Amino acid sequence: MTASPQASSPDAHDVNLADPTTQVEREQRRKEAAAALAQWLPQHSILQSREELGPYESDGLTALKQTPLLVVLPETIEQVQAIMRWATETVTPVVARGAGTGLSGGALPHPDGILLGLAKFNRILELNPESGYAVVQPGVRNLAISEAARPHGLYYAPDPSSQIACSIGGNVAENSGGVHCLKYGLTVHNVTQLKVVTADGQLLTIGSHAADSAGYDLLALLTGSEGMLAITVEITVKLLPVPPSARLVMATFASVEDAGLAVGEVIAAGIIPAGLELMDNPAIRAAEAFAKCGYPVDAAALLLCELDGLDAEVAAQIEGVNKVFNDCNAVSQHIANTEEERLLLWKGRKSAFPAVGRLAPDYYCIDGTIPRKTLPEVLRKMDLLSEEYGLRIANVFHAGDGNLHPLILFDSNQPGELERTEELGSRILQLCVEVGGTITGEHGVGMEKINEMCVQFDEQTLLQFHAIKHAFDPLGILNPGKAIPTLQRCAEFGAMHVHNGELPFPELERY
Repeated sequence: MTASPQASSPDAHDVNLADPTTQVEREQRRKEAAAALAQWLPQHSILQSREELGPYESDGLTALKQTPLLVVLPETIEQVQAIMRWATETVTPVVARGAGTGLSGGALPHPDGILLGLAKFNRILELNPESGYAVVQPGVRNLAISEAARPHGLYYAPDPSSQIACSIGGNVAENSGGVHCLKYGLTVHNVTQLKVVTADGQLLTIGSHAADSAGYDLLALLTGSEGMLAITVEITVKLLPVPPSARLVMATFASVEDAGLAVGEVIAAGIIPAGLELMDNPAIRAAEAFAKCGYPVDAAALLLCELDGLDAEVAAQIEGVNKVFNDCNAVSQHIANTEEERLLLWKGRKSAFPAVGRLAPDYYCIDGTIPRKTLPEVLRKMDLLSEEYGLRIANVFHAGDGNLHPLILFDSNQPGELERTEELGSRILQLCVEVGGTITGEHGVGMEKINEMCVQFDEQTLLQFHAIKHAFDPLGILNPGKAIPTLQRCAEFGAMHVHNGELPFPELERY
């Protein structure tokens, strides 16, 4: 459950991840750390005043806030290595941050640590159209890669809704997807090599420019690790040819359940769309008011189904999709007549999150994934939960791969409403697990879903997570307190049995 960028409020949680200290002691530590880091960084790359630190107190989950001890903005890999060597020597927590658009609190600062911003790592180092790859720094915007590749007839496939602003380093940290991930995969399927700086300052190259590389699949392990294992400083991404034809079908339905059923039936028919997105009526109305894209505002649900490839292939797929939608009681179907109309219809979908901000003072965006066949069941149960909590939900889904993004509408100025919203979000995530899904599809775990990790994973799996963290980061300085819950936390959440008051492997509990 993730708060929108607009959901900042006086009631937002001020998270405390360390023992409280006096303001005087804290300021002294800040000055000492700034002086130490000035050995390797220019003064303008070290931010320490309250005004300078304020913009970094949260990521896109603005319900959680924390002021870091320092913010550092290195410009070279050597500076990142020096920062990490110093952090290891002083056992100082380090939280890496890209554009700050993450929606799970993954870049929430540590109060006694430094926030390592990678915004200055913003160059495309190599673009190789013959071999179909680009080498980029982590601060490069997702969309900028496709813009640079377009003159060569290429593009970068993963396209999260925030692609105009989000950085590729953050995409790697969260294993981001987007509306076209159904056919072309998540970030992990589109990255072939990473250069990373370890907790103790070593520079490692993981993967290669080739399609595969020998040894353990550390590339997949690091992709989606939320900055807990290493700091990514260089990324090689695949570039794909722009499809010769792309057509978009918009279908409307009298019920969300019918639309959900149609999603599974399209895949069952052997058709793999480039994108298959579902929006319910509140989301449709909000997006249409915002983007003026031609959505039918009286529809209970809307599916956007994009088919791409060769002209003949696309024509055959459109025919198949039309039949499936008719069999699933579609009220209407419309095929975008021009490229401009196709892009406009997608603009409405990609504007849905900010558009929903018109419906309530605040909203939380859940990110869970379920088996496609359970979509109608989950939608019905979410309606019941919405009634139980007295909170409206607008639904926007990457429906093709079962990735849900319910937006819970609330007003943080009403006492207790934020807490009730968070509880509803937790119930939805637990519902995803109950039907065989997972608590996250692309936003990551961060701070917001750490309790639900206790529901999804058993004791042995959590211990394995801790062991991997220990192998990469034995001092536990990289993004501590995120993503992996301690067994004690799971016990307190009521999701783990404690034997005789003791938890196994207490030496791993600090990780």
